[in-house]
Amino acid sequence: MTEANALEPYDAVLLASFGGPEKADEIMPFLRRVTAGRGIPDERLADVAHHYEIMGGRSPINDQNRALIAALRAEFERRGITTPIVWGNRNSEPFLADTLREAYADGARRVVTLTTSAYSSYSSCRQYREDLAAASHELSEDGSVPEGALSIDKVRQFATHPSFARTNTRLVTDALREFAGVPDEQVQVVFVTHSIPLAMDDTSGPGDGDGNLYWQQHDELGAAILSEANATLSRELEGALVYCSRSGPPSQPWLEPDINDHLENLAERGVTHVVVAPIGFISDHMEVAFDLDTEAAETAERLGLTMRRVPTVGVDPEFVHGLVDLLEERAAETRGESPEHPAWPGEARPSVCEPGCCPNLRAAKPALCGRD
Repeated sequence: MTEANALEPYDAVLLASFGGPEKADEIMPFLRRVTAGRGIPDERLADVAHHYEIMGGRSPINDQNRALIAALRAEFERRGITTPIVWGNRNSEPFLADTLREAYADGARRVVTLTTSAYSSYSSCRQYREDLAAASHELSEDGSVPEGALSIDKVRQFATHPSFARTNTRLVTDALREFAGVPDEQVQVVFVTHSIPLAMDDTSGPGDGDGNLYWQQHDELGAAILSEANATLSRELEGALVYCSRSGPPSQPWLEPDINDHLENLAERGVTHVVVAPIGFISDHMEVAFDLDTEAAETAERLGLTMRRVPTVGVDPEFVHGLVDLLEERAAETRGESPEHPAWPGEARPSVCEPGCCPNLRAAKPALCGRD
């Protein structure tokens, strides 16, 4: 298999992302799409809309996706891969159905999907699979793609891929170097991810598993990063996994603690310096730009904490290299080969999700790229 054919039998790569508004009049329509079916009134959505307004009415996520596509294409060129990359969003233009319709018109018949979400849960995996199924159904219904004429697969969730862990480890270690002269007991590493409802975490993972895979993947990664950083820097630093971006009614339990509550606790314990590592995100989109760089930074300043926010993996060359490795791995599987499935920490997730994996707790919906 030559490098030029390394992604055969796929003839297109789809980058599938969450999406975000790019101007003020797109904010409310975007938020209504995100919360569709949950009965959230516009008054509550307006509170979230204010976060975007503070940022100039534009989410950074689409520009970050454009940068990631450029980085992936550069890595493709370095390897001699000529497969085109297309981009579709779940909640804003370019929408998945429009992108797939255009890809089919351009000759694509077998597509491999790379999502911008690394972990295993309904919102970070199965919901993408449902939206791919909905887009495929739309194309069949409107006659633009004959039923069965466009095959769509996806790579495995990459929270446990070594490139993701190594990149995060390096970034955290580099940030900690800035606090080299601060006593260990005064420094804390705060690993942050998006909170989800407890019921969603309890059912994350395969249907015959123990659940809580979302929490477990983050916990294992944080522990591995901290162990490697301590070994590299000859320190004995401590850390904790915390959450941001909670939504939903107060009566519904979500994963805790919130990062701001945790910072309060650290200050009471005499901690003076915090390294905030957003390991739950691959780029600096709204949850990072507002929840961490705005709200958490303001909390830290009020408490007198020196806060250093670690960069997300973004377009780091090591991370991008790993994403292309994952695409090649998936193509090899489809060709009937038996590629290696490197994982650290934890175990490699399957490219085709198991029955009952990360279920939709509101309603059963069709989903691609799985066995159910």
